[in-house]
Amino acid sequence: MTTPADRSEAVRHHSKRMGREIAMQYLYSCDSRGDLPGAATFETFFEALTGEYGHTDDRLMHRAREFAVKLYELVALHQEEIDAILRPRCESWGWERIGAVDRAVMRVALAEMLYGEDTPVLVCIDEAVEITRDFAGAESGSFVNGVLNAIKNDLPKIKR
Repeated sequence: MTTPADRSEAVRHHSKRMGREIAMQYLYSCDSRGDLPGAATFETFFEALTGEYGHTDDRLMHRAREFAVKLYELVALHQEEIDAILRPRCESWGWERIGAVDRAVMRVALAEMLYGEDTPVLVCIDEAVEITRDFAGAESGSFVNGVLNAIKNDLPKIKR
């Protein structure tokens, strides 16, 4: 039997996954158009996204939206620092040759790893790999896994 606490935990887990995907898609969209992330463009993006997929205004979508906003704001606030950490790990491939989806996913994951409050680093990496595989394919997922694991190994142990 599923308890209300179990359902609440499931909503929280799924809303975080959805939030990560929404943040990645939004940052990908901004990157592709050369726009800076911001509240106005996020609202337009989110309305189009929810309208396209027929999402209702329920608790799950509300929590996913809140988490997506938190993540894209962390990326926007710390993008120079995030990119300064990512770029050296991608030198052999070339930053501009990396797919925009891969860049967006790694930025979101690294923002959550470094500036997020309660998500273990390994969960951030696992989620990033799965999202990358879903949106860009298995090869991209392996690439993102390698980059983020190399960064994880350099993080202070307390953050792991």
